[in-house]
Amino acid sequence: MASLVTRIFRRQVHNATKALSKNPLMPENFFGLNKLFTIEDLMESRVHFGHKETMLDPHMRPYIFGKRLGVLIFDLDKTAPLLNQALNVTAEIAYRNGIILFVHQSRQNAHFVEDAAKECGEYAYCQRWRNEILTDSTKKFGAITRLPDLIILFSVLEKVNNLHAAVTSAAKMLIPTVGICDTNADPTLVTYPVPGNDDSPQSIELYARLFKTAVLNGKARRQEILEKQGEDFYYKSLEVE
Repeated sequence: MASLVTRIFRRQVHNATKALSKNPLMPENFFGLNKLFTIEDLMESRVHFGHKETMLDPHMRPYIFGKRLGVLIFDLDKTAPLLNQALNVTAEIAYRNGIILFVHQSRQNAHFVEDAAKECGEYAYCQRWRNEILTDSTKKFGAITRLPDLIILFSVLEKVNNLHAAVTSAAKMLIPTVGICDTNADPTLVTYPVPGNDDSPQSIELYARLFKTAVLNGKARRQEILEKQGEDFYYKSLEVE
C-alpha cells in the first residue's frame, strides 16, 4: 500500500513540474474519462446547490459562484476539472490493481454507493465509521488486513459541521482520499476535494455512477494492456518517469 501511494505521489510531483496545467497522472484521457459528464449534467443533478450562506466554511469560498435566496451556488467551472481529476486518479488506482473503498453514511442515499461499489467490484462502507477500521485493523478484524489504496467519501462530513472520521484516519495511514465537499465542509485534509452538493439523491447518484465508471475503465485498460502488450509492458507503464 505504502509503495503504491509513494509512486502516485512521485508521479504527481513530476507532472506538476512538467506542466502545471496537466494534472492527470496518466497521459491525457488515458482512461477515456474526459467526456464522461458535462456542466449541464452537474446542474441537472443539483451539484451546484450548496448550503445557506451562514454555514459557509471559509476554505470553500474560492469555489462559490454566488448565492440565491440565501443559498450558496457552486461555480461548476471550478468543480468540473477537480471532479475530472478525481475520476482519473480513481481510474489509475484501479489500473494499478489497488483497493478502492466507497464511504457514505446517509441512509437515504447509501444504496447508490453500495450498488456502485458492487457493480465495479470494489468495496463500500455505509455505516457509522469506527476509527479502528484503519488505524487498528489487525485488532479490529483479528488478522493482518490490507488497507484500501484510495477512499472515496461521498460526503466529508458526518454531521452538519463534523468532519468525517475516515478523513483523519486515512490521513494518519497515508491513504489518499477523494471527497465531495459541500459549502460547509473543510477540504484541507482531503487529497482530492471535489466541491459540490453532498446530500441530494440526484448528486449522489451521479457521483456514484461516475466513480463506478472510472473504476471500470481503469480495470478495462489494465486488461487491454495485459492482453495486447503483455505483463512486461504493463508493469513498465506503472513506473514513475
